[in-house]
Amino acid sequence: MSRGNQREKARAKNQKAEASVKSKNTMSGSEFQRHKENSAAIMREKQRLANERKAAEAGKK
Repeated sequence: MSRGNQREKARAKNQKAEASVKSKNTMSGSEFQRHKENSAAIMREKQRLANERKAAEAGKK
């Protein structure tokens, strides 16, 4: 039965380690929204550039 005890101890140890690794969200609602909007704007710009690149390659063929 010692294996069961080892599993339980290992499980508890892993849960404790995971809990300490997780970061808490320290941003307020407006800060989080602003960060989300900035990230979305960056991704939209990347997508626009990728679409332009694809269109340019399609035009060359």
